[in-house]
Amino acid sequence: MDQFINSIIGLKFVFTIARFTPPWFGYLVARIAARWISSRHETAMVRAVRSNQMVVAGGELPPKTLDQAVRGVFNYTARSIYDLYHHVHDLNKAGHLFMIEQSFQPLIDRPKFDQCGLIVVGIHMSGFDLAAQWLCMNGIDLLALTIPNPEGGRWIEFEMRKRTVINLVPGSVNGLRQAIRYLKQGGMVITGIDRPQEVYHPRPRFFGRPAALPTHHIFLALKAQVPVVVAASRLDEDRLYHLYASDPIEMDPYPDRTHALLYNTEKVLAVAEDFIRKAPQQWLISLPVWPEHMESTYPIE
Repeated sequence: MDQFINSIIGLKFVFTIARFTPPWFGYLVARIAARWISSRHETAMVRAVRSNQMVVAGGELPPKTLDQAVRGVFNYTARSIYDLYHHVHDLNKAGHLFMIEQSFQPLIDRPKFDQCGLIVVGIHMSGFDLAAQWLCMNGIDLLALTIPNPEGGRWIEFEMRKRTVINLVPGSVNGLRQAIRYLKQGGMVITGIDRPQEVYHPRPRFFGRPAALPTHHIFLALKAQVPVVVAASRLDEDRLYHLYASDPIEMDPYPDRTHALLYNTEKVLAVAEDFIRKAPQQWLISLPVWPEHMESTYPIE
């Protein structure tokens, strides 16, 4: 199931449904799909979400409460995917879905090249992808660092983002160099901070546990000597995606590079934790952020 959902065929299937169905029907299908997917406890994707939600909750959740939380994650995921694919061919019509909070407004008002560069790190929460594409379509100038060598469904997402005037750069060595130059010119770079990869070292603490999360954004911030802002979107009771941002977070230099990366990464992740705690079911990561916790708590039977 995981392979189908993340495959080109699976993504095209979802894209077709979302593009040609009205919201009332699309949201209904999203809820049905979320219930079915979340019930398949043996799949890697569901095991990862169960593990992630357990850690965010502090390590203990009653089984029924955990089931509801996991179903909620997939429900918000499915709704976000529907909204994205329903509007991606005409992003100007997506504006009615968003509410710009006061904390986010400085990012919109910022010129393309300011006196100092800025790194905006995004959390994978409800509506994040649609929000980024809608903002770029409406005049925000930035450089976006993405995962290198996207495959399958990720490749389709990459191509889709390229068509919506997002300036995409793969997170390769050359891509990082380009991002540093852009930051030193006063530009704004956006990247994600919560997509896990097992090869990441050192492992910063996130919700009190060592996590398989990246440090590339801190590497860039230290090299270019620029601050970091954490940004997030959240579907609130008014059924709008509210866009929030933190205050700029200044980097603390250390002689030891590893210490500097780890300390400043954890400093930024602490801010991300606050956003996630306000709506934990809207944190849509379906990969194991804490692989050891998943393997010990939800082993393959």
